[in-house]
Amino acid sequence: MFEDNFGKTLPVGRLGIIVPESCRELGKKIDEQLIKWRTARSAALENHPVTPDYVRDTYLIKNRLSRLGTGEGRGELLESVRGDDIYILTDVCNSSLSYSISGKPSTMSPDGHFQDLKRLVASVGGKARQITVIMPFLYEGRLSNRSSRESLDCAIMLQELHSMKVNNIITFDAHDARVQNAIPLGGFETIQPAYQFVKGLLTHVPDLFIDNDHMMVVCPDEGAAPRAIYMANNLGVDMGMFYRRRDYSRIVNGRNPIVAHEFLGSSVAGKDLLIIDDMISSGDSMLEVARELKKRGARKIFMLATFGLFTGGLKKFDIAYERGLFDRILTTNLTWQSPELLAREYYIDCDMSKYLAFIIEHLNHDASISALLNPVDRIQNILAKYRNHEL
Repeated sequence: MFEDNFGKTLPVGRLGIIVPESCRELGKKIDEQLIKWRTARSAALENHPVTPDYVRDTYLIKNRLSRLGTGEGRGELLESVRGDDIYILTDVCNSSLSYSISGKPSTMSPDGHFQDLKRLVASVGGKARQITVIMPFLYEGRLSNRSSRESLDCAIMLQELHSMKVNNIITFDAHDARVQNAIPLGGFETIQPAYQFVKGLLTHVPDLFIDNDHMMVVCPDEGAAPRAIYMANNLGVDMGMFYRRRDYSRIVNGRNPIVAHEFLGSSVAGKDLLIIDDMISSGDSMLEVARELKKRGARKIFMLATFGLFTGGLKKFDIAYERGLFDRILTTNLTWQSPELLAREYYIDCDMSKYLAFIIEHLNHDASISALLNPVDRIQNILAKYRNHEL
């Protein structure tokens, strides 16, 4: 296991995790994992200098985010964090929360969640030994290149956090990781949930043949090619790609509309296909790709996305599922999941809490996370178990 050598190294500081309401469920699962591991390890640390406060009932730091009637907010920590190694989680895409402005309800936006994150960082007051922000969905990360007179909010966000003495920023499946160049002296990691996708798929679907004759990985556009190549290479299958032809003479809902999807790759007839992308937003593009693949004779279609936002609702996916356009959807719990989504028979939830707990545990012990960032061995192990009918 990854945690075998933790008893041999000193932690950076007392571990503390600050979890706002936006990701309360994920934070609770991470806390339970850490309690389980450290309690089991405590016997080996009986005479170790880190024993005091190393094993606790909870590693969650009590905090409060409140708002005045005008909508102005305030962040507050309800216990000391002096000298602690602090990890702050945030889900900037949680649309289930709201607050009141002059008696009228207002839904929390990514802007509001980011302001709450800054309030929590400010509440630490520079007393912590180091601060790591875990922001799975990178705020404003979809606009990572400035091409005209426009704002570059993601870069500004990174610089703001860096100026507030945040030591490390951890995100997942950044739309364009080059945005980290905005803070060249700051810690930044973008992580792929490839292993969790493979595990979720193999655990829930029993009749797959994972070879070049029966399966293919498909990326819905050229931007998704790196993650599709990584997945295809680890599974030992071929890869195909769609090229989006856009109408650059018009802008609809802030974007140039897609005119057509052109497929580049070998025949998909009779194959099981994994469509992989960083997110499902409205879902129109993903469903259009599935429709085009079905026209080309695809057998089963699985949609894999790190973030399932479903901004256009689930009705279109329900209709597409009933018509046989796809078989399963896999997304992670790194962003808020509605009860309706979790209840869908076609949905597979890929839990990331244990993975995040591993990362926090490694960083708290100042250990390398290289093995966690490249899960090749774990993917090959679970593939071997699947082929031997051991899952």
